[in-house]
Amino acid sequence: MYNIDPIDLARELIRCQSITPADAGALGVLQDVLEGMGFRCTRYPFGQGAEKVDNLYARLGTGAPNMCYAGHVDVVPIGDVGAWRQDPFGGVIEDGKLWGRGAADMKGGIAAFVASVSEFLADGSAFSGSISFLITGDEEGPAVNGTRKVLEAISAAGEIIDHCLVGEPTNPNRLGEMIKIGRRGSLNGVLTVIGTQGHVAYPDLAGNPVPTLLKLLTALSSKKLDDGNKNFQPSNLEITSIDVDNPAHNIIAGAARAKFNIRFNTEHTGDDLLDWINTEIEIAGRGFDGRIEAELSVPGHPFLTKPCALSEKLALAVEDITGRKPELSTSGGTSDARFITHYAPVVEFGLIGKTIHQVNEHAKIADIKSLKQIYKAFLVRYFAA
Repeated sequence: MYNIDPIDLARELIRCQSITPADAGALGVLQDVLEGMGFRCTRYPFGQGAEKVDNLYARLGTGAPNMCYAGHVDVVPIGDVGAWRQDPFGGVIEDGKLWGRGAADMKGGIAAFVASVSEFLADGSAFSGSISFLITGDEEGPAVNGTRKVLEAISAAGEIIDHCLVGEPTNPNRLGEMIKIGRRGSLNGVLTVIGTQGHVAYPDLAGNPVPTLLKLLTALSSKKLDDGNKNFQPSNLEITSIDVDNPAHNIIAGAARAKFNIRFNTEHTGDDLLDWINTEIEIAGRGFDGRIEAELSVPGHPFLTKPCALSEKLALAVEDITGRKPELSTSGGTSDARFITHYAPVVEFGLIGKTIHQVNEHAKIADIKSLKQIYKAFLVRYFAA
């Protein structure tokens, strides 16, 4: 099955209501198309019950190098459906744009790569090695039963990925502006200060948790973590929630809670930051007749794919089609590339990210078609002798 239309395929994928972790038929759509192109497809379900996630690994060819395209068919919730100008799962085309949840993040990108491979094969381009797809349904969620477990499973089965291109939307404003060659790490924290509830007129009979929580948050947020480095922007800590759950003026609350996140670069490790946070917790708790509980996790560590043949060939392909020389960047949030980097050099390039996770998410039809041509130009360069 050649000459896949990326717009038609993207619309079909958008019509699958695959809100994490539901598959809603999206992987089946891809599997049917890829098997029609000669790919050998294997599904990898992980987890149980409501946490069950389905994943797809597909490969064409058996030799090396194995060039893998990675992405996700799961999407975030739609929010207020009444605020959408089009059905968020309708795949409607209007004003030269494809509207719907996942149009940019990242069903449009997946469709563009599938179409690029179909055209690459139809043209009889030089091809020695393998092309593969690693598509998960768990990128927008906990990322526990998706890419990480698929990589473990296929590696145990003897699969080797030589290079990987992740199709996340990487461009801020115009197609061709930016390739991601790394990402900062992420640390999540929930702090709960537990004191003793009481009457505000008798503070000696209570233990107010709020001052201790504020003291701790001040210590954490006032520290300058670093100045960044030549590859990464500075690390930053953001307090995202403070909750005392106390509607009354005359009650000292029994507990106070806060949430925060740190996006950190290669100047730190997750363990170093955890040690620092725990030290600040110990200092803040001195003299407080109560306790501080902390839930701390590091779901992603910083990584960098140093400029190499992979990023060079992709950058040249981008320039071939758009006329723009893309910036090699490590900005933005986390992605499943943080798992892939342990197995192969990985870079990211996809559509424009301005509307992702928003009401009225959309992608320009022209950008999806141009992305298909960029991916094809990359494949030609990648497999060139």
